[in-house]
Amino acid sequence: MKKGIHPEYYEDAVIICACGNKIQVGSTKKEIRVEICSACHPFYTGQTQVVVDTGGRIKKFKEKYGIKD
Repeated sequence: MKKGIHPEYYEDAVIICACGNKIQVGSTKKEIRVEICSACHPFYTGQTQVVVDTGGRIKKFKEKYGIKD
C-alpha cells in the first residue's frame, strides 16, 4: 500500500443518535451523528411505526404526487 494516501483510523470513534444513544465503533471519522439507531428504530424495538419527517420531505412528496391522508 502507498503511504500517506489512507485516512486516519480511529479505534474509539463514537456514533451519537438523536435519541441520545452512543455506540463506540472503529471508523475513519472521530464522531458520527445519526437520526435513528437500533435503540429507537421501530423495526428493532417492536414499537408502532414512527415517521421521522426531516424538513417536511413526506409532506412535499405527498403534495407532489397528490396523495391524501
